[in-house]
Amino acid sequence: MKKFAFVFPGQGSQAVGMLDAWGDHPAVRETLKESSDAMGEDLGRLIHEGPADVLAMTVNTQPVMLVAGIAALRVWCAEGGAQPSVVAGHSLGEYSALVAAGALTLAQAVPLVRFRAQAMQDAVPSGAGAMAAVLGLGADAVEAGCREAQASFGPGSAEVVEAVNFNDPVQTVIAGSRAAVDKACEVLKAGGAKRTLPLPVSAPFHSSLMKPAAEKLKERLAETPFALPLIPVINNIDVAVESDPDRIRDALYRQAFGPVRWVECVGAIKVRGIDTVVECGPRKVLTAMVKRVDPSLTGAALFDPATLAEVRALLA
Repeated sequence: MKKFAFVFPGQGSQAVGMLDAWGDHPAVRETLKESSDAMGEDLGRLIHEGPADVLAMTVNTQPVMLVAGIAALRVWCAEGGAQPSVVAGHSLGEYSALVAAGALTLAQAVPLVRFRAQAMQDAVPSGAGAMAAVLGLGADAVEAGCREAQASFGPGSAEVVEAVNFNDPVQTVIAGSRAAVDKACEVLKAGGAKRTLPLPVSAPFHSSLMKPAAEKLKERLAETPFALPLIPVINNIDVAVESDPDRIRDALYRQAFGPVRWVECVGAIKVRGIDTVVECGPRKVLTAMVKRVDPSLTGAALFDPATLAEVRALLA
């Protein structure tokens, strides 16, 4: 097979029934059992039945997205697929990538991301934070607009807005306090953004407002054994490959309140001589992002038997 990368999505790709197309595949069945046992609840039922609003709760979305990605990976391996040359994940997806690389077990990772999700949810009161996608404007202009918006509240203000997800050359997500995000959207639209789209999320993820959550996560990470990754994992926060467990922990800690540098992660994959990027997850969110970052790369998704066949043919 050709050299390829596996990438794993974060929140937003979840859907009720997202594993149904795999049927009763043994790899999926075992993944659901292992993760449900680790959580002490039936994640398979939650994924299959929802409802959607419950699945979309951060404390549920993070574990089920990890499970969905690892289920796809395990089916691929069970069906004779080769190991990727490198793995990466968008935001939460970095935990899936670490499981794929053998640095964490699934049984470790599922309760860990549930803890992470709860800490993030608790860090900012409901309704106090916000996120928005800024379309049609370069990252430098978005960062400048955020600085202008934040400065408009005057020195010493508690209002915060920051660029937190660098998804592609003309799509950047901002996050912070609600008033500051609203103000930044005004500034950015006046500055040439084609559109600013409020995101239906419950907290301002990856902003500095998540620092209290990160401090809780840091303690939990210190108690979590990490193994040496068997596959290189490109992290979000530094766009670096780490093998030392303490450095992996530190990157996950800082990632909780730092930006997702996805454009650079895609570039780091390409630099390794890889031109095919396969998304393990229920939709094609990262697949589309990869193509927008670098049209010379081939993107594909792996989430059901049909896409499994497509990816196998692509890599043959």
